[in-house]
Amino acid sequence: MKSIKELYRIGTGPSSSHTMGPRKAAEIFLERHKDAASFKVTLYGSLAATGKGHMTDVAINDTLLPIAPVEIVWQPKVFLPFHPNAMTFAAFDANKKLLENWTVYSVGGGALAENNEKSTIESREVYEMNSMTEILSWCEHSGKSYWEYVKECEEEDIWDYLEVVWSTMKEAIHRGLEEEGVLPGPLNLRRKASTYYIRATGYKESLRSRGLVFAYALAVSEENASGGKIVTAPTCGACGVMPAVLYHLHKSREFSDTRILRALATAGLFGNIVKFNASISGAEVGCQGEVGVACAMASAAANQLFGGSPAQTEYAAEMGLEHHLGMTCDPVCGLVQIPCIERNAYAAARALDANIYASFTDGIHRVSFDKVVQVMKQTGHDLPSLYKETSEGGLAKDYTQM
Repeated sequence: MKSIKELYRIGTGPSSSHTMGPRKAAEIFLERHKDAASFKVTLYGSLAATGKGHMTDVAINDTLLPIAPVEIVWQPKVFLPFHPNAMTFAAFDANKKLLENWTVYSVGGGALAENNEKSTIESREVYEMNSMTEILSWCEHSGKSYWEYVKECEEEDIWDYLEVVWSTMKEAIHRGLEEEGVLPGPLNLRRKASTYYIRATGYKESLRSRGLVFAYALAVSEENASGGKIVTAPTCGACGVMPAVLYHLHKSREFSDTRILRALATAGLFGNIVKFNASISGAEVGCQGEVGVACAMASAAANQLFGGSPAQTEYAAEMGLEHHLGMTCDPVCGLVQIPCIERNAYAAARALDANIYASFTDGIHRVSFDKVVQVMKQTGHDLPSLYKETSEGGLAKDYTQM
């Protein structure tokens, strides 16, 4: 597995696979062809089906247009076999001679891959163990925690990086709670975070706690939907879950920043397991790979913060993912708004519940986290494409695309 730095990517929304990935690909291609006279970019499958709502064309044009004219071709009915999020970049000289054709895939969480033996094109492997069963066994035999395994595998600057991640998450919450008005796009969806926050403060403790979690998740997800700066955890579409849970526990339980960073490390490890063994791409496995994985990560983080054993933490994460199995990715009008924003808020609450449930147990259970990851992968493959970020079915059906 690769560094959790690649799971926690800092960037602008609304989509890690449809915005951040294509922008990164355009930057890589531009480095190779700074003298090109023109560019042509063909978007396939899910990238083409919901690319306009996800601002894929904006991300590509922002990168390439300052150098040369760009033609974007949309092919929503064409799916290349390696991954649904495919794009082909072409560069031409002044005589319209083709300089290079490059096909690359945005595989989720802002990561890129080519159709070869390498899982991504960006960095090296840093983790030797690639299953949670192995890592849990290591924890039980060594007496160490998940975050200590992260510490052993990552470079020393991982804590500095996670500190920036934590700061970015908090800043997104603060901005989101202050902003009001309507989100970009044809849905005319009003921001709700500030209203939820104000209303939550008027309730007694139990309802106030849940209302604040909702408000924090809404704040970050609304920032993402408006193209604000967020952290993929594991994706842009699911970026509100982790910040909501961690910020709420930080504020209400006064957990130190050091403990929050350790919780981020543990959560990143669980997210990495899914990314390596299955997928975190909504276009490949549906929303179970985005909001479901975010819930699992937040469940693990919360359980560790409350002193759970490695077995209890693994159980909390397993529940967080298991109870999102089969969740479709069907964004209305191709926007990361309905049902994405609401799902973030609800998943944050479910993560806290998974933590509580696991805390009542000894951590022993029948279905392992690794097993649920395998089932999620198979379930995602079994889902028809209209339920995997194409906006052709489910909640998105009968709504006009942008």
